[in-house]
Amino acid sequence: MSFTNTGQMTRRPTHPGEMLREDFMPEYGLSISALARAIGVSRQSINDLVRERRAVSPSIALRLARLFGNSPEFWLNAQRTVDLWEVARSVEKEINRIQPLDVA
Repeated sequence: MSFTNTGQMTRRPTHPGEMLREDFMPEYGLSISALARAIGVSRQSINDLVRERRAVSPSIALRLARLFGNSPEFWLNAQRTVDLWEVARSVEKEINRIQPLDVA
C-alpha cells in the first residue's frame, strides 16, 4: 500500500549552494576559487551560488555532476525544490482561490 504525500513542507528546502558550502566543499577540501577553477566558471559565480544568491543552471549542474561523480539531476532537482517552495509561498493565496475541476 502506498500513501500520497499531501503535507506541505514548512521549512525552506536546502539550497544547492548550501549543500556545496556545508557538505561538498569541506569534504573535498575545496575553496570557492578552487571549485571555480575545477569546473571552469568564474569565482563570482560560485560565490553567488554558495551564498544562495544564484540558482544552479543546467550548465553548472553538468559541471558539478562531473566533478563530484553524481548526476546533473541531483543538482537541478535540489534547485527545483527550492524554486517551487519559494513560488508556492509567494502565490499561496492566489493558488488557493483556484477551484479544482471535476471530471465530466
